[in-house]
Amino acid sequence: MRVAVLDTRVGNVHSLLKALAAAGGQPRLESRPEACLDAPLLVLPGVGAYPAAATLLAEARQALRERLLGGAPCLGICLGMQLLLEGSDEGPGAGLGTIPGGVVRLDAPRIPHMGWNRVEGEDPLLARSGLQTAYYAHSFVCRPVNAGVVRATTEHAGVRFPAMIRSGGMVGVQFHPEKSGAPGLAFLAAVLQEVGT
Repeated sequence: MRVAVLDTRVGNVHSLLKALAAAGGQPRLESRPEACLDAPLLVLPGVGAYPAAATLLAEARQALRERLLGGAPCLGICLGMQLLLEGSDEGPGAGLGTIPGGVVRLDAPRIPHMGWNRVEGEDPLLARSGLQTAYYAHSFVCRPVNAGVVRATTEHAGVRFPAMIRSGGMVGVQFHPEKSGAPGLAFLAAVLQEVGT
């Protein structure tokens, strides 16, 4: 299955491309958001800064938004998950706004939140992959308006926040499956399998 990975032009997405291929996908790095519109699966990667990524999305924002709200499959990883919401305290620029809510700075004594942590929740993707612990690297967290979209949470320094959200065909994860070992690859494979059915 062809997987369009949007190039946010900040950071290295090589490990994500490699992981998607290992999970059974055919990833292709796309520099133009409009080139992602017809892909069976769009992946918004987890590297970069929100303002720069929002600027990149600006021209194709409405087309991407309509496609995702129409049920097209999308996996947002870390920053990519945050871009599914409306905006971020990290800086100016509009997200896709396909999931109502915003992104706020992690209110914890130790940031960034980096390293291995739990993924606590119930979702078919988590069940199929057996993913219970994953790798995180972030300073901002999603605060969706509708708590019903939150499928899993984690806790850092006493602060609980969404680790996974879902709405329609969109899946957002705050963790990095491509850096989470065999269970992370199994999670990506489960996403591909779900999209392919």
